[in-house]
Amino acid sequence: MQTSDVERAKKVKSVLVTLPKPENDKSPYYDLAKKYGLKLDFRGFIHVEGVPAKDVRRDKVNLADHTAVIFTSRNAVDHYFRICEEMRYEVSAEMKYFCISETIALYLQKYIQYRKRKIFFGKQTAKDLEEVLKKHKSENFLFPCSDVANEETSNWLQQNGYKFTPAVLFRTVVSDLNDLKDVFYDIIVFFSPSSVQSLYENFPDFKQNNTRIAAFGASTQQALLDHGLILDIPAPTPKAPSMTMAVEEYIKKVNK
Repeated sequence: MQTSDVERAKKVKSVLVTLPKPENDKSPYYDLAKKYGLKLDFRGFIHVEGVPAKDVRRDKVNLADHTAVIFTSRNAVDHYFRICEEMRYEVSAEMKYFCISETIALYLQKYIQYRKRKIFFGKQTAKDLEEVLKKHKSENFLFPCSDVANEETSNWLQQNGYKFTPAVLFRTVVSDLNDLKDVFYDIIVFFSPSSVQSLYENFPDFKQNNTRIAAFGASTQQALLDHGLILDIPAPTPKAPSMTMAVEEYIKKVNK
């Protein structure tokens, strides 16, 4: 039986974010920790492994057949260019790149000369690219993705009649969290159904007790509810469009 909301609404002193530790100290979570004197840890509950070129060939993905690529994550960018290298495929200077956000578009600079390429980007979803994509409907798109592909993007492309090939270039793998076995956090922050799966694969008997759960996105929230957990801090919401804002809103309430 779950602990009541009243009993669980205790002062927050520690937060675990189920993402890899940022490369620098610019994360808004660090600002949050400093502001409220929190113990803050990052730990990737899942990690990504590249699919070997032989598996991509087995799936009959021919890179040369495509005139444009759609990127929805940095992982997709990294593994697309990795596979190109492994397959000794030289990407044409005429290749068109359609990115889900400007951040991902700028990340392409790691591999190509940004200003000399045809790069288009939206705000955050494939639908944001609608107007741009309409002008390029004749392209043959490659959609690099993981084994847990972004269904929203695939569905949207399919429904709107685009010619595209989903290419599984990387896999999401559960991380070994054995060192967290006897560690308690006041708040655990989740960002994907895969990270929820990782929690239960590592700790099949996990009990929520006084731990508050924060989750970003409808699919992540549903995965938690499917396991009978109490969702204390959902995001995005009209008041808190980001996860850090939602967590801060909650901390303000209970740390009075």
